[in-house]
Amino acid sequence: MWFKNIRAYRLTSPFTLTAEQLGEQLGERGFVPCAKSQALSLGWVPPLGGEEGELVHAAAGRLLVKLKREEKLLPSTVVKELLEEKVATIESDQARKVYRKERLNLKDEIVQDCLPRAFSRSTSVFAYIDTRANWVFVDAASAGKAEELLNLLRECIGSFPVLLPQVNNAPVAVMTGWLVHRNLPEDFELGDECELREPGEEGGVVRCRGVDLLSEEVETHLNAGKQVARLSLGWDERLQLVLAEDLCLRRLKFADELMKENEDIPEDDNMARMDADFALMADAIGSLQERILSLFGGEAE
Repeated sequence: MWFKNIRAYRLTSPFTLTAEQLGEQLGERGFVPCAKSQALSLGWVPPLGGEEGELVHAAAGRLLVKLKREEKLLPSTVVKELLEEKVATIESDQARKVYRKERLNLKDEIVQDCLPRAFSRSTSVFAYIDTRANWVFVDAASAGKAEELLNLLRECIGSFPVLLPQVNNAPVAVMTGWLVHRNLPEDFELGDECELREPGEEGGVVRCRGVDLLSEEVETHLNAGKQVARLSLGWDERLQLVLAEDLCLRRLKFADELMKENEDIPEDDNMARMDADFALMADAIGSLQERILSLFGGEAE
């Protein structure tokens, strides 16, 4: 339940569907396991677990959903080896050359033949819509996984206009200034890792881990013109994170004190515990998101 990453999207218009209405529409794309010849299956599952649970969990204006993804694992090396064997057999038996179009058709046939015997891997992605603050928070480090969830959401409800947040001050410049001038905001503390990049597409990259970020070693790279692209931070003694130039928050680690606030809930009441944890987590994420935006001059118009 505790998100490990945050990729935030700004809703450009209010979200007006109720939890019941959203759940009904998501039900049209409930998760169904891959068929024998199907390479990928996407669908919604109950976010609090249980096969018969609701597809949307609502709490304090926040709508929690969970996307399940199942894909067949078919190594490209296996397909390539089988394809080369097939091509060699045809060229030998029929004394002719197999050209690109036919190779592609043969490859498709091999994939379809192998899929029923391939292993499956399942993963899931959580997200929630904050209808009061007009945010969507997706637990995904990569933009691809987040967009996959958002696209399926759009397919289900018809329209879901969101944008990545834009800020007035460039995050790279601000984070670089924190290290150069040693003026980190008071409610943040430095971690022990960062990623430094030279400006330009061909610029070099230096990744530091387990080091003092105010050390002479890091200072030398900054003086040479490198800029901070990622920075590990602690915030308000509530959580630790890695802040990136695209404002994605990675490797979230909530403080033990925060995660233990619901320990008085009976262990056998798992649903109540998950509900309470979600409320705690969402409060922290909402506060952190607003603080992050303020660090970079607020949202751009």
